[in-house]
Amino acid sequence: MKQEIKKYKFEGESLIEFEIKNISDIYNFNKEILTKPHRAEFYQIIWIQKGSPSHSVDFKSIRLTENSILFVPKDCISFFDQANSYDGKIILFTDDFWGTEFKNVNFLQSSILYNSLHEISPIHTDNSSSELFDIINGMQTEFNRVTDQAQPIILGNLLYNFLLLAERVKRNQGFKELKPSADLDYLILFKDLLEKNFKVNKSVSKYASALTISKKRLNKATSSVLDKTPKQLIDERILLEAKRLLAHSNSTVKEISFMLGYDEPTNFFKYFRKHTNVTPSDFRERYL
Repeated sequence: MKQEIKKYKFEGESLIEFEIKNISDIYNFNKEILTKPHRAEFYQIIWIQKGSPSHSVDFKSIRLTENSILFVPKDCISFFDQANSYDGKIILFTDDFWGTEFKNVNFLQSSILYNSLHEISPIHTDNSSSELFDIINGMQTEFNRVTDQAQPIILGNLLYNFLLLAERVKRNQGFKELKPSADLDYLILFKDLLEKNFKVNKSVSKYASALTISKKRLNKATSSVLDKTPKQLIDERILLEAKRLLAHSNSTVKEISFMLGYDEPTNFFKYFRKHTNVTPSDFRERYL
């Protein structure tokens, strides 16, 4: 019998909501948690330095190799490989840690490393990435010091530089980045609102109103950047959450329909089948 999807807040030893540890250390202590689907309310940077495990993020199995780095957004459903023949570093940090030290709090939402508009994929490091090695070693050294007022600022600056350099590596490895534009700005704002409200607001008009733009302007923004309508993006977000709950929880289809804001379970049943060509129960059976 499946359990409910476990949701984890940052509960590390550090009071500043930042940690850097060996993967083997947290894996050996939390194997039962890490190898089952769970939702972490913090960002993760997984640097594999030994072995080649797979890491699952929202129904996608991502193969990692030695000296590859994966950036896992907060709140997605992920789990670690059950094999224990790999190791490396893992960095954990929260919005509170990031927002405390940086004025540009939207950096993570727009970064090509964490932005939901881009597919999650690892970057690969080599001898030309020595700066990344130097920074992660600097973070480890600073994290191991006795905590003082300067520590979160120093760690924050090191993390910021690490993310900027990682973005450069990703671009150099052929990543096709969305070009900056007013349309992209509106799209990012829309996606942020959608993430917070998709369970209670499924109306394109209401999202456009909240952004103080017209439905036509919002449609132009999403269509020009992603070739998708706002309604398609709303549907994709609802269906992703539905699939998460169906695959990884023991909530009934009726309970899931209520969680997603449907007053009548039959409406959710029809909606899910229309967009996936299978019933909620049939989809769930794939993961039993």
